[in-house]
Amino acid sequence: MENQTIVEKLSEKVSNILQEYHALKGENEMLRNEVVTSKAQNEMKDQEIEKLTEQNVMKDLEIEEIVSKIENILG
Repeated sequence: MENQTIVEKLSEKVSNILQEYHALKGENEMLRNEVVTSKAQNEMKDQEIEKLTEQNVMKDLEIEEIVSKIENILG
């Protein structure tokens, strides 16, 4: 009778471990998907920052060109 109880307890513990394993496996997959999404968003932001930086450089060049023209006009 006592052996049956031990087997039942062991079976219950194994079932609990399997449930926890499946829950953690699902959570891991969800976190993995979040990481992939975050990396993609980060890449898009990096590209936007690069684009805006290039635009800023071009605007600076335009400003320098305008200032140079004004200085030439004023003498």
